[in-house]
Amino acid sequence: MRILLSATPIRGHILPLIPLARAFRLRGDSVALMGAESAASIIAGEDIEFLRAGAGVEVSVAEVLRTTGHDLFKGVTLETEAEFFAGARVDLTIEEAVAAARAWEPDLIVSEHLDFVGPLTGAILGVPVANLAYGPVLAAQSIEETTARVSKRYESRGLQYEAARWYLDTCPPALQRPGWVAPENWIGIQPQAHRAAGQVPPARVERGEGRPRVLVTAGTSYAAPEVVSPLLRELLKQDIDVRVTLNRASAEDFDVDVAAVGGLEFVGFTPLAELLRDVDVVVTHGGAGTVLGALAEGLPMVVVPQGADQPVQAERVGAAGAGIAFPMGEAPPQKVADAVRTVLAEPSYRTVAEKIAAEIADYNTPAEVAERLASAISR
Repeated sequence: MRILLSATPIRGHILPLIPLARAFRLRGDSVALMGAESAASIIAGEDIEFLRAGAGVEVSVAEVLRTTGHDLFKGVTLETEAEFFAGARVDLTIEEAVAAARAWEPDLIVSEHLDFVGPLTGAILGVPVANLAYGPVLAAQSIEETTARVSKRYESRGLQYEAARWYLDTCPPALQRPGWVAPENWIGIQPQAHRAAGQVPPARVERGEGRPRVLVTAGTSYAAPEVVSPLLRELLKQDIDVRVTLNRASAEDFDVDVAAVGGLEFVGFTPLAELLRDVDVVVTHGGAGTVLGALAEGLPMVVVPQGADQPVQAERVGAAGAGIAFPMGEAPPQKVADAVRTVLAEPSYRTVAEKIAAEIADYNTPAEVAERLASAISR
């Protein structure tokens, strides 16, 4: 079979698709990712073809500014977020996407839940689509806003908007929005902490009675040293080891006297699975990939959201009891450090996180989902 992935060209939107893509490759299927040029580096090392199609994030943001007068780099509203995903990006990408997909001839398109290019491409070409969601389902208002915009793009082509044929859900029940009812085409799929291509899942290291280790990671977009440094200074007052992801920064950018403290480790870009294997608590911005990856390992969290959908992830983690969550903009470093102390001291947070890990383990593996989709298509 030929499987075409379609995603917003952002690391956090592409990585959730990778476990399923690898499962298809292990079956012997051909897999390609369709996206802006900036997406190519994200799948470097994977046995996945790349089909260039459409505009990068900056161009889509500029288009939203042109059409609405709103600069997404200065803040996001419900309407402008929907315009970015379901309006501007579709308009700037769909023609190239259809041409690339038509030439590649996929049997199935798999899109992430904020990608509206893949589903429209599938509708135009008559190719079935599976939609992979990461984190809780979108809020009802977000669904209304995005559906209203993308429906116009279908109608202008003589098509009627329809939901994807399959809804692939990585969100464990404990994190899902209250009252949400799964659609008939729902398939649960295990989320996985990202690991390098070809890497065997690292074994969990139990560290016994030694000093606890805390991972501080703010993803690839929110890890400014001036934001993280005050938190590190507070954390290092405790008897703990601290691992900090650098992302685009260097250790010298952080206002911390490394020589004067022990137990502080800076690491460059490292697959999340490696970062999690020997830590006790995760301090995170609340990106879906980090949250789901940590919970899949049974790790409690302190969540300090910075933007995007992170406040939703934070609220659900806190409501489930798998960690302590802060409202956006209301997380002084001392209070975050105190929250870390609390999560380390109170076993209930770890207990809940481990229960959620069991929920995740009950979902289908990516290999099982790949087989199920392949079987359905071949009928």
